[in-house]
Amino acid sequence: MLQIKNLTIRHRQDYRVLLEDFSFVLNPGDRAAVIGEEGNGKSTLLRLIHDPALVETYVEYTGEILKNGGRTGYLAQELSAGDQDRTILEYCGECPQFYEWTPREISELAGQLGLNPELLYSDQRMGSLSGGEKVKVRFARMMLERPDILLLDEPNNDLDLETLEWMEAFLTGCGLPLICISHDELFLERMSNVVIHLEQLRRKTKAVWTVSRTGYAEYADGRARGLARQEQAARREQREWREQQERFRRIQQKVESRQNSISRQDPHGGRLLKKKMHAVKSLERRYAREQKERTEMPDPEEAIFLKLEGGRRIASGKQILDLRGERLEAGGRILAEDITLRVTAGEKVCIIGKNGVGKTTLLRKIADSLLARSDLKAAYMPQDYGELLDMEMTPPEFLSRSGSREEQSRIRTYLGSMKYTADEMSHPIGRLSGGQKAKLLLLKISLDGSDVLVLDEPTRNFSPLSGPVIRELLKRYSGTIISVSHDRKYIEEVCDRICRLTPDGLEELRGFAGEI
Repeated sequence: MLQIKNLTIRHRQDYRVLLEDFSFVLNPGDRAAVIGEEGNGKSTLLRLIHDPALVETYVEYTGEILKNGGRTGYLAQELSAGDQDRTILEYCGECPQFYEWTPREISELAGQLGLNPELLYSDQRMGSLSGGEKVKVRFARMMLERPDILLLDEPNNDLDLETLEWMEAFLTGCGLPLICISHDELFLERMSNVVIHLEQLRRKTKAVWTVSRTGYAEYADGRARGLARQEQAARREQREWREQQERFRRIQQKVESRQNSISRQDPHGGRLLKKKMHAVKSLERRYAREQKERTEMPDPEEAIFLKLEGGRRIASGKQILDLRGERLEAGGRILAEDITLRVTAGEKVCIIGKNGVGKTTLLRKIADSLLARSDLKAAYMPQDYGELLDMEMTPPEFLSRSGSREEQSRIRTYLGSMKYTADEMSHPIGRLSGGQKAKLLLLKISLDGSDVLVLDEPTRNFSPLSGPVIRELLKRYSGTIISVSHDRKYIEEVCDRICRLTPDGLEELRGFAGEI
């Protein structure tokens, strides 16, 4: 169906290798998940497969991509600004095959996508659609091309839970082989039966890839167990090495001591000691060779060493937030009324709801209220990182308070623990990936020691393998969290209260698992 042979991709600017000697076959029935940290070339790989012209300005490649007559349907991460301004009819009509479909076929396709067929002929602007409607129309446009293979780049970003479930059912039931990038672990667990893992190891100097013909959950579990075994072996060998070095040191000291004390009147004994010292040196060289062959401590790309401090200064049970009968408006339109929400210290609250209902607007209002208070210290992580980050600053400049040499050294150590390379520390923040920007905001929150965290989609830019690390970090945080999220793993593992926002206010859910 799709064959990739010995594919190597390099950046044109710095000649950094993104992918090296990659070979893969996509068979009928395959639903492949591409995973890896931001900047590892996942999106570039999908664009290259679909149309090399999409990437020719910034990468070069060698190898073969054979589609064997198959047609790829490609869904980019975001709708372009030009497409946002087009009507739905104009957007769909740009597909050459649109007018080849009969009304009955279009009606059947719309039914599969959960759309009213008339919507595809509408003069409504694409940008005015809700997140769920937008992604379904984009799927319709892609399916109108009658693709044989689907290439999907973050198709479920910022979708509400209802649309996420629809997408999972559609992709597993459509019968087309596909390659998909996603940060949503539960989505990958339910959808994938092949995993392609792209990594940049040794501080992003070595490109490594893995293909596993298993589901995502099985791959992630097997990888975690493999890393644990590697760490165990490395620690055992380190312990044995230290014991070995201690024995060698004693032998060497004993021989050197005898050499220093032997009399010149005993040449025979001197020759024996000389031979013994030669054996000691030979042993030293053998140990040095063995040292190079020891098992390395695993240093997975997604590892993050961070702890969120704060929250202990506020007495348990103290009221943090008390909204009563609030009205939510945006653009002169009433989104929701009679919003009531009380939050006490230590609670972890998540607000869910359909796209366009006003969750981000509500969270920003809560953040403004808490940030203005003097009796507690609050931190806000918006969905649009540009609200807080100066894109011209470097990461150390953003985190710096005093500018002292000691502070700069400490900040660089912290950034290194978050897997920033020296180059990334010196680049403007605007050149960093979404995941690196999210890590920077988390580090800032950690250094500030906040009592309350207000988080809008806190896990959205982290890779699925980083997801468990971030969730555990937030779960262990002793302070209060008020958040908006569509990440079902985050909601179930971190949050103890879930509230659904509707036009009539907030509805508290008693059991999240039963509500989706």
